[in-house]
Amino acid sequence: MPANRFAFFNGAIVPIEEAQISVMTNTFNYGTGCFEGIRGYWVPEQEQLYVFQLRAHMERLHRSSRILYMKLAYSVDELCDIAVELLRREGFREDVYIRPLVYKSDPAIAVQMNGLTDAFTMFALGFGQYMAGDSVRACVSSWRRIDDNIIPSRAKACGAYINSALAKTEALLNGYDEAIVLGSDGHVSEASAANLFIVRDGKLITPPLYSDVLEGITRQVVVELAREHLGVPVIERAIDRTELYVADEAFFCGTGAELKPIVEIDHRTVGDGKVGPISGLLVRLYADLVRARLTTYRRWCTPIYA
Repeated sequence: MPANRFAFFNGAIVPIEEAQISVMTNTFNYGTGCFEGIRGYWVPEQEQLYVFQLRAHMERLHRSSRILYMKLAYSVDELCDIAVELLRREGFREDVYIRPLVYKSDPAIAVQMNGLTDAFTMFALGFGQYMAGDSVRACVSSWRRIDDNIIPSRAKACGAYINSALAKTEALLNGYDEAIVLGSDGHVSEASAANLFIVRDGKLITPPLYSDVLEGITRQVVVELAREHLGVPVIERAIDRTELYVADEAFFCGTGAELKPIVEIDHRTVGDGKVGPISGLLVRLYADLVRARLTTYRRWCTPIYA
């Protein structure tokens, strides 16, 4: 895998070696920043790299910044242009991951969001599967999801991801692939860094946005695909922990995770222990969708090369 060569830093695209911050940087010390994770997909038959939902991600970055008292110096359009130019300079011919980041750049010992300088950077790198394999085994974590009145769930806040890291680490150490996290009320929230759906009686069910979940871009794509393309009903409601054990199917979704079927939860098989029909169909549809092979949804794919 070729290394990335450039980053957008201090207002310009520079060699990656020049994109450096001080160990005293406020965000490095306190997690006072927000970010996005964006995927691009290389389509060899077209000799084209498509970035999926680029604008939607940059819009969410602006919303995260607003929640966290941060000012982004670039408009959504400008952020999209920076991403396209960065990828063109890199010349990737593989699937990629793009990381824009808003951060407090002052070398300050200060536990606050106001009165500090806001900065922006972006880099990209070659990226394959986040969760390996065609399906995963999951467990319900002993760590609870932080609620919106502790750290805002709608913001992709840097410091909040220690909650995700603890849940994921516990799952891995216990021999699972991923964690399912409950909210403060004991209902299912999401995975460590992905949204969750279950299937019961031919209907897709997912926790509502007020369940302390991220307003997932891929989550909304799944809802639209299911309702409009497949004619599958989608219900947003609370899910009990034990409902996971009697689901016909289950899967995670997210930009990093993509769509990943779950075949076992807490040592209980999901359905017959294989990828279910609705999950499997959505996985295949999503793979075509992000590579601009579905004309109806091509508006979500930004081509990089002329």
